[in-house]
Amino acid sequence: MDEEQEKRALALQVLNSAPPAALLREPVDYIFADHFRQRTLCRVLDEIADETGWDLEKVEAANRFLGEDFALHIADEEEDLFPLLQRRTGPEEEIGDFIDQLCEDHERNGADADRIRGSLTMVLEQGGADLPAQDFRDLLRRFSADEKRHLIFENAIILPFARARLTADDLKNFGKRMAARRGLDYPAPEKTC
Repeated sequence: MDEEQEKRALALQVLNSAPPAALLREPVDYIFADHFRQRTLCRVLDEIADETGWDLEKVEAANRFLGEDFALHIADEEEDLFPLLQRRTGPEEEIGDFIDQLCEDHERNGADADRIRGSLTMVLEQGGADLPAQDFRDLLRRFSADEKRHLIFENAIILPFARARLTADDLKNFGKRMAARRGLDYPAPEKTC
């Protein structure tokens, strides 16, 4: 297997594998792991935009991720992480404006994700018969660029605030809600000898 095939296989594995359920005990770390998966998605979408034909495995993995994992991640942040941060930070930290901008990003990127999914679903239904249109390639690149900027901001500002400000109870409840959202049991603590 050459280097390009290895990168492709790794990207598909990352997109098709959620972070370990045990990581839900550390929900901020779970979010960070999901950010890595989203960066992988961006790379795959950029590759799809640049390719002269369809790599149907990439198309399927990206489509599934956008339809399932992306929506869960946005819910994790908007329903739990952002409200917790707003309760745990003071007005002098002005995090509310940042969170408002992130929610606007989510709305715009969510609409783009829906459009991308619609097109990718058609590609899969047609077996990749037609080549990607230029406007679709442009949409993939724009979504990828917007999402990468969004992730940089969340990793540099939001997650450090969460690590510094959320209480042990906040984190436990956050992890439990994330687990429930995924239809999983909240993981039991690791046993120590």
